[in-house]
Amino acid sequence: MKNVDELRDANIGRLMFKYFVPAFVGVFVNALYNIVDRIFIGQGVGAEALSGISVIFPVMLIMMGFGMLIGIGTGVYVSINMGKKDMNRAEQTLGTGFALMILVSILIMVVTYWLKEPILRSFGSTEETFQYANDYLNIILAGTPFMVVGFSLNNVIRSEGNARIAMMSMIISAGTNIILDPIFIFWLGMGVKGAAYATVISMFILMVWVLIHFRGGRSVIKLKNKNVRVNWGILVEIVAIGMAPFTMQIANSFVQGLLNKKLIVFGGDLAVGAMGIVNSVVSLVIMAIVAINMASQPIIGFNYGAKSVERVKEALRLSLIAATIIAVAAFVFIETIPGSIVRLFNSDSSELYDISVHGLRLVILALPIVGFQVVASHFFQAVGKAKIALFATLFRQVIGLIPLLFILPEYWGISGIWLAYPFADTMAAMAVSVFLVREWRRLPEMAKGSS
Repeated sequence: MKNVDELRDANIGRLMFKYFVPAFVGVFVNALYNIVDRIFIGQGVGAEALSGISVIFPVMLIMMGFGMLIGIGTGVYVSINMGKKDMNRAEQTLGTGFALMILVSILIMVVTYWLKEPILRSFGSTEETFQYANDYLNIILAGTPFMVVGFSLNNVIRSEGNARIAMMSMIISAGTNIILDPIFIFWLGMGVKGAAYATVISMFILMVWVLIHFRGGRSVIKLKNKNVRVNWGILVEIVAIGMAPFTMQIANSFVQGLLNKKLIVFGGDLAVGAMGIVNSVVSLVIMAIVAINMASQPIIGFNYGAKSVERVKEALRLSLIAATIIAVAAFVFIETIPGSIVRLFNSDSSELYDISVHGLRLVILALPIVGFQVVASHFFQAVGKAKIALFATLFRQVIGLIPLLFILPEYWGISGIWLAYPFADTMAAMAVSVFLVREWRRLPEMAKGSS
């Protein structure tokens, strides 16, 4: 098969670029889901509505976390089995992953709706912002299966080497969201609810698109009815591989809830809205780096399974270089025009503007080294080293950031909240570099142990 041949034999640099372009377009468009909602809501409904939607962000992270647990775990294990030329095991992995997507998404929907009010309160919703958050979440929850299945299966499409199709998936879905947002929010006057309906419809379209792919003739592996069941041996592999990004997302959700609470204490509701703007901007940069990981993952996973150590090393080296270039360029761009970026989200509230610009400048101080940290952490995940990947991804979100959120604001107020991010980024990069050097040297032995 062409996809298998190029993963095994093609020039690594050209292959990564081939995979990166569609991956970048796909994740960039994907990032526009929440960002476009925030822009339209901030401009069309107001600053308090923007703060209300920002409260939903931790809840969305939890939903995405479960999607990543299954989607990334399934995708990596599919790549490894393709590298071993075990296509039957790869298709069984897809079937088990799909069954898990359905079961887990229904469970998330029911439990979250049941605990909705205490969840929103714990994540920083106040009397002024609760109704906006509640209206949005009620509708989004109905689309949980669409989100989990769509995003998870799209990751598997990328893992089997069909990067362009994965890109088209996100363009079609996010494009639908971007078109429907102004129609529902402005023309139909539905406000926050309109943004939520637009998102759910776009998620449904994504789910249908990826299911057609795996049931049709374009996919390398097929979603067969006989494989749609929980194979417990495969489930353990999926969960082990996907646990690192899942734990990172859950930890990030907890951190965002804590962050919202701290922002309300030191800056009020508008500070939560400012964090929503900062998160939106930083997420675009992180998504570009994640696109590098997406481009390298099928290459690293396949060649690790095939024990082609030099190809694994080359893919990692190029990933680190590219991620650092993107991070440095983004840092310079954002620090040059932070005010213009903030005005995209809201041009009416001068107080929101001042808080957002101040926060954005401080949060990205360590951005130049974030590319290295993200790629290095992902490498352990791509080769199935779940424990190291888990530690590397948790270090920034839990071990470093949470203590800083308690300590720094006591001395520097809201500036301490913003500064917690670059401090944590620096510590995480230092920690992961130690593991990366060690594992680089041990890579030949690691590959031997993968058989």
